Amino acid sequence: MVSLLNASARLGAIRQGEWIHDYIRKKDIELNVIVVTAIIDMYCKCGSIENGLQVFETNQVKGLSSWNSIILGLATNGCEDEALQVFSRLESSEHEPDCVSFIGVLTACNHSGRAGLLREAEEVIRSMPMNPDAAIWGSLISACWKHGNVEIGQWVAKNLTELDPSESCGYVLMSNVYATSSHFEKAMQERISMKKKQIEKQPGCSSIEVDGEVHEFVAGSRLHPRIQEIYCISNN
Repeated sequence: MVSLLNASARLGAIRQGEWIHDYIRKKDIELNVIVVTAIIDMYCKCGSIENGLQVFETNQVKGLSSWNSIILGLATNGCEDEALQVFSRLESSEHEPDCVSFIGVLTACNHSGRAGLLREAEEVIRSMPMNPDAAIWGSLISACWKHGNVEIGQWVAKNLTELDPSESCGYVLMSNVYATSSHFEKAMQERISMKKKQIEKQPGCSSIEVDGEVHEFVAGSRLHPRIQEIYCISNN
């Protein structure tokens, strides 16, 4: 069941996910922490945050993974304040926040329209009991890009490249931060630096479910069988 829920979450296949959840209820399958987390994750990744929150609030069996799943789900579905509120509840619970918990907080800061949260996010990272990984740094520099904060962005990019000099994320996002702040020459320098070091950016990928069929799109690719039809509709 968990594998099927995870597959539905990755594909954004809400109807299949709902069917699996309904099957679990009808067959009275035990709701342990792993199953509860998978259900929450599925609903959140399919954009049904209300159902995900209902599962979280109504189930007594909750582990740290369940808390993390709903915090990230709220943060990525436009409920930033609620995500921060749940994180505060987590801090008062029996569980200790981990790296994933802090990624949820940073994601909420990233998606929020309040640029002032960047300083709060910076303080969160500085006060973390563990060393930030690439995902945490990436969340913060994405927020810097959105709000055009060059100062914090430079600090984050430096830490990202020190963590993994071959990773493109720090260069690409810092270039975007500079461009958003109208520092176009510095933005170009980041791209040139990538080219000199032979660092390549992996193309983005997204998927969408239409009439029960999942369609996948890769940035820059024209391999989808209905690509011409899609372009005609989008251009009109």
